[in-house]
Amino acid sequence: MSKKIHEFNDIIRKLRKELFGKGPERINTVFVENMAVSTLYGNLTPTEKFITGTKEGAEMVHTARTKMIQELYVTNPPIGLEELVEAKLVHLFSDLKIEEDIAISVFVFDKNII
Repeated sequence: MSKKIHEFNDIIRKLRKELFGKGPERINTVFVENMAVSTLYGNLTPTEKFITGTKEGAEMVHTARTKMIQELYVTNPPIGLEELVEAKLVHLFSDLKIEEDIAISVFVFDKNII
């Protein structure tokens, strides 16, 4: 199981690095029935950290980081993700706590992945 989780985390890290210019520094993922729950630490780029110095900037980064990733995963799941868990991704719930630079993503698949 740990090899599958490691590969899952690598897929997430690679996509976010390509999309935002920086992937998370650390990811902790657990598989629960038909879900993968990932906690991502150290997500923000230096530029994003600067922008989040204002309330408006923090809201902009939050929206970009959450909505953009949700739309991308649903319309175009990362290559290899569904094959790895042998299930189709049906939903992604994601949020980011700007102040602590921690994100949570809950991937929901059409069947159990464990």
